[in-house]
Amino acid sequence: MPGYTTADIRNVTLVGHQSSGKTSLADAILHVTGATNRLGDVNAKTSHMDFIEEEKTRGCSIDSALLHVEVKGKQINVIDTPGAPDFVGPANASLAGVETAICVISATAGIEVNTRRMMQRAEEYGLGRIIVINKIDANPDLSTLVGNIQELFGDVCQPMNLPTGKGSGIIDCFASSEGTSDFGTVADTHTVLIERIVEADEELMEQYLEAGEVDSAKLTGVVSKAITAGIFVPILFTNARGEIGVKELLDFIADYAPSPIDGKQRVLVKPDQETPIKPDKSEKLIAQVFKVFSDPKSNIKYSMCRVHSGVLKSDISIHIGDERKSQRPGQLHKMQGAEHPEIEAGIAGDIVALAKLDTQIGDVISIEGDVGKIKMPDFPHPMFALAIEPKSRADADKVSGALAKFTEEDPCFIAERDAATNELVIHGIGDLHLRTILSRMIQYFKLEVNTKPPKVPYRETITNSVKDVEYTHKKQTGGAGQFARVFIAVEPNERGGGYEFIDEIFGGAIDQSFRPSVDKGVQDQMKKGVLAGYPVVDVKVRLTDGKTHPVDSKDIAFQTAGREAFKKAFLQCSPVILEPIVHLEVTVPNENVGDIQGDLASRRGRPEGQDMLPGGLSVITGRVPLAEMSDYHSRLSSITGGQGSYAMELSHYENVPGNIQQQIIEKSKRVHTEQKD
Repeated sequence: MPGYTTADIRNVTLVGHQSSGKTSLADAILHVTGATNRLGDVNAKTSHMDFIEEEKTRGCSIDSALLHVEVKGKQINVIDTPGAPDFVGPANASLAGVETAICVISATAGIEVNTRRMMQRAEEYGLGRIIVINKIDANPDLSTLVGNIQELFGDVCQPMNLPTGKGSGIIDCFASSEGTSDFGTVADTHTVLIERIVEADEELMEQYLEAGEVDSAKLTGVVSKAITAGIFVPILFTNARGEIGVKELLDFIADYAPSPIDGKQRVLVKPDQETPIKPDKSEKLIAQVFKVFSDPKSNIKYSMCRVHSGVLKSDISIHIGDERKSQRPGQLHKMQGAEHPEIEAGIAGDIVALAKLDTQIGDVISIEGDVGKIKMPDFPHPMFALAIEPKSRADADKVSGALAKFTEEDPCFIAERDAATNELVIHGIGDLHLRTILSRMIQYFKLEVNTKPPKVPYRETITNSVKDVEYTHKKQTGGAGQFARVFIAVEPNERGGGYEFIDEIFGGAIDQSFRPSVDKGVQDQMKKGVLAGYPVVDVKVRLTDGKTHPVDSKDIAFQTAGREAFKKAFLQCSPVILEPIVHLEVTVPNENVGDIQGDLASRRGRPEGQDMLPGGLSVITGRVPLAEMSDYHSRLSSITGGQGSYAMELSHYENVPGNIQQQIIEKSKRVHTEQKD
């Protein structure tokens, strides 16, 4: 058993925008505490946290990595996450393992797109938040940045310490009201800080309002409560590469960051009940997988687990999710960058790794099995796509196996065979996301693929109804014949309502055994489409009448009749093609706003809003057809000189304009003709 208790554990994740210095801060934490004997350097490719080859090549994190250190008797688990918007999956997943999100902001770049997003996601998931302003040696105007942070995130954000000596030192504004800093007076900062913290405790608030001061010993115990409640977001300052402010940050985490007992409490959710999980090692084991990865050297699969209650040992029997069969977890590990030494057990609140288990991100591990689910943070739907095909046909199965591994490890990566187009399509957050995965596939599996833009996932549907559509299928081949006659009615279902098949036959017009065959035939045709070969959605089909032959009627005959009757009815119901519309959020420098808005208009985009951000940035939101977004990454980079970023998520489907619908149909006919030839 470890030599610390649940109350001694502090779990934090480093989040924020790319190049804010999260990985440098993680390396500094390892070095300052003596966990390593050298300071890792991202630029020199010697970081202890960016240890996979793809990260060294690209000079940025593409996956999360873990470390642990001991400070003032507290066990601090730290997750270092990627900051590029394309790699948001591991960053979001890390929130499931911690009580506190530390948002790292570059003092030179200021508030960037992922700063805002990760602060929001941490708040939505119910975590405490801390802001670290890093690279303080490179910005003489830190007071303006603090003002921008407070303007955007509210006055809940208050400095806990301040830089002094032009960023060469740190002064504690909580413990003392004396001294001078590089900006502002320590006394004023101390007063505002105390006023903010006492809001978390009514008794202390009354004492402060009456006496103008409060017992510092009592105040110390309230800081964690204020952070957990979200009414206090402390701001601390560091220069990670110079190891300035790192010790002060670690001391703050040890003293004030919420423990698993004090922070966000997880809940087991079943359809009929919700059960709070008590973070106590005497309770039954409940853990959750929040990260899955394969060691590039050994190819062993590791499952990173947050133990929420009980004790996880290698010699017990566990259940994964709702599986009835139990299994032994085998070896337990405590991750330290690329290293993963074995440990004896993981207690409630701790983060450990299990080897060689068949798990997925979000799986609940328990003693009893089928105990429910624990809500994971929300993940954006991957909308950027590439159609791929192996350069060698002999590699088809190997490519599928490699993609399956990446799908397991990345909650924002999907690989699937498109039923409508028969293309193998990979989906991710952006171009960088998918190109990185393909690069890793070459490196780890020696597999290369050709890529091309995928076909847009259009859908077909109807806008009117029709009744009494009849189709009779007859086939005589000299032997046993085929016969089936059906009457159907077809009508639109509400958008998103899907497909409904309703059997309205009374009596024996069609034998009961053949009615599901009609349904099967209809669904088969819906997958193939009618207008242009795209799946049909949101229709109701009523089987109203028909006829059965005592000898020639069979399953295949009624499937054929169902298909043909549906095609006939569909074309009589004012059919339309639906196109996917994405919600687009673009962050650009203010001087590029006009050009971006004009570009969106040229893509049939509909603007919805524009917000000014501190630091000379604007956020433009709108809805745009996905078909118009294939070259957006390069266009945005061209307009903004590489300073813009964007994110898009599926919003809804809507009718394609008539002229474009006709173009889609004609193109489909040409492709079909070429395939025949």
